[in-house]
Order: sequence, then structure tokens, then C-alpha cells
Amino acid sequence: MNSHNPPAPGAALEALKTEIVQRREEFQALRHIPLDIVRKFQDIGIYRAFVPTRFGGDNISPQAFCRLIEEISMADASAGWVASFGVSATYLASLPPETYAKIYGADPNTVFSGAMFPPWPARTTPQGFEVSGRWPWGSGVMGASIVGAGIKVEGENNPLPRTAVMPRDKITVDETWDTMGLRATGSHDIVADKVIVPEEWTFIRGGKPQQDDTIFRYPAMALAAQVLAVVALGTARSALDWVRNNAISRASVTGAPSPAARAYIQIDYAKAEGVLMGARSAFYDAIEHGWEQMQTKGEVDRPTMIRLRHAASKAAQDGAEAARLAFVMGGSEAMATGHPLGRAMIDAACVAQHAFINSGSWQAAGAALFEQPTPAGYP
Repeated sequence: MNSHNPPAPGAALEALKTEIVQRREEFQALRHIPLDIVRKFQDIGIYRAFVPTRFGGDNISPQAFCRLIEEISMADASAGWVASFGVSATYLASLPPETYAKIYGADPNTVFSGAMFPPWPARTTPQGFEVSGRWPWGSGVMGASIVGAGIKVEGENNPLPRTAVMPRDKITVDETWDTMGLRATGSHDIVADKVIVPEEWTFIRGGKPQQDDTIFRYPAMALAAQVLAVVALGTARSALDWVRNNAISRASVTGAPSPAARAYIQIDYAKAEGVLMGARSAFYDAIEHGWEQMQTKGEVDRPTMIRLRHAASKAAQDGAEAARLAFVMGGSEAMATGHPLGRAMIDAACVAQHAFINSGSWQAAGAALFEQPTPAGYP
């Protein structure tokens, strides 16, 4: 049951990245990634990446997917963030197999968006759960066809949230998202009002998958952290590329040496490249090691699970630091509204604020390394 890595979309991906770069200001104004770009994500395989081939998916490896998200994030962090939710096909595997087949058998390119917290009480009815509530942080909801929301069911004692899956047309999107960073992710509030959701259209987020494909046995919460963390790596890469290209091509108007010839720029650039190089190497090395374990042993051992989460934290935090160093190297000009380095710094910092990979996740990693209690779902 090995997954395969289909040929990279190549020219289609490069054309899409070019278009994303050209339209970044449009995305910022909209505060979401427009539907035509979501359709192009579908075309290059973002949303079918982890869908089994029996449903028409590509069934690729975690590292192949992360590299794809990293590429898109080099063009725009918000676009990479929205594309990262192609991972949803893995945690929706906790749905009953019949429900999963209805979703992806009908369309392997199905776009899912979810907002788990806070879980709202759901009333039990003969038809299923009656779901009402408001959930913030619904990244990518503007392009989704199905939506998940966290619920609490009376009498159920589970530290992980139950998620109700609803058609997009059954919920309302309140466009509350107005931020400096990751502005085009469209992470608006999801609002439901007495939507009836059959029990078979609910699942435990982070719970045991109901199918036995290799990718579904890969640690779901680790993968969820990895696909977000890699956005910071791609964003930092684009920032450092901007610094290098600008420094080499730019002539000083005052007669001073070009930035590329200035010792402090050389030193800081080398430091930033080292930070990014180390984070990226640790990140992909951990994923490839974990995936090899899945392929050969059928499971990932606990030390590797800790390593997967730890490396994701490092990728997010060090990616943010590399982008910050790039901003500093940009000098006073980088302070201008909309400057690529200012935007990259803030976007990467926002990636590193996510609960899965923020500075608090260092503590969870340390606790796990010392065999102390860790938060639910970690590692």
C-alpha cells in the first residue's frame, strides 16, 4: 500500500506561482484567495494529494506535499496557507468509510475548511446533531465546498473535539478577517444556525482513522503541523531571494558600496541562510525518516513522532527568524507599506503564532523529550 509521487506539475506550477505573485495585491484587498486560484490548486493536485487512488486521488507522500506547499508559499504566504489545507483528506479519514467515499468518490478535488474551536454544544435529535454556533479562524472557507466545525456532545468525554461536516451552503461566512499578516487566507468566522448533521458526518479530530491506507496511519497531528510550518520556510526563502537579487542588482545613489559588497549584509545574509538551511534540513529529514518508518514498519515510533512535531516547531520559528533578518537587511526602505520584506516578515511571524507550532510548542516538545505529560494530541 505504498504511495507514489506523481511527476511534479512543472510548468503548470510555475505558471501558477507567477500568476500568484502578479495578483498578490488583489488577494490582499479581497482578504481571501479567489475561487479561480482555488480551482488552479485543484488542477495541480493540491486537494487530491492525499486522497487514495481508488477515489481518483494522487496518494502522494507527506514530503512531496510539503515541498509543493513550500513552492506556493514562495509566491505568497496566504496562498500557501490556504493550499496547505489539502491535508484535510487525511484527517477526514476519521469519518466512517462510507461517508469518506461519498465525499471523495464524488470529487477527489473536494475543498474542505474547518474551524474547531470553541466546540459548541450540539443537541441530539433523531436525525443527527443540531449544530449552532460561531467558529473563528475558518481559513480557506471562501473556496470550500464542505465545512467542519467543532461540537460538544452531551455525555461524550473525549479530550479531542468532535467535528461536524456540513455543506458550505448550509453555513454562513461572517467576513471578520482583517489582519496585517496572512491577510488573504480568508480566515473568517463560520456561523451555523440549527444545521442538522447526521452522526456519520461527524468525526473526532485527531482520532483513529477508519481506513488503513499508509498515509492515514501517519501521525495526523504531526502532519497538520508540518503543512503549516512549511509555509514559513517558503516565505523566508522568498524574502532571502529578494534580498540577494536586490543586493546584486542595486547600485548605490550615494556612491557607497552596493549592498552585496557591504560586510554587515554579507554576514547577516550568511547567518539567515544558515538558520533557514538548518531548519529546512531538519524538517525534511524528520518527515522522510517518519515516512520510511511507515513504509517499512507500518507505524511511527514515539521518538520519531516527537521529532516530527519538534522539527515542525523549528521550521516555523526559524523560518520566521530568517524572514525577520531579511527585513533588517532591507534597511529603511523595507518599512514602506506593502514592501515584500515587511510582508514576508509579518506573514512568517503569523505562521509561527499558530498553536501547533508557536513558541509554546517548544515546551510541549521538551516535556515529551523528558517523558513528562504533554497536551492532548501531542505528539
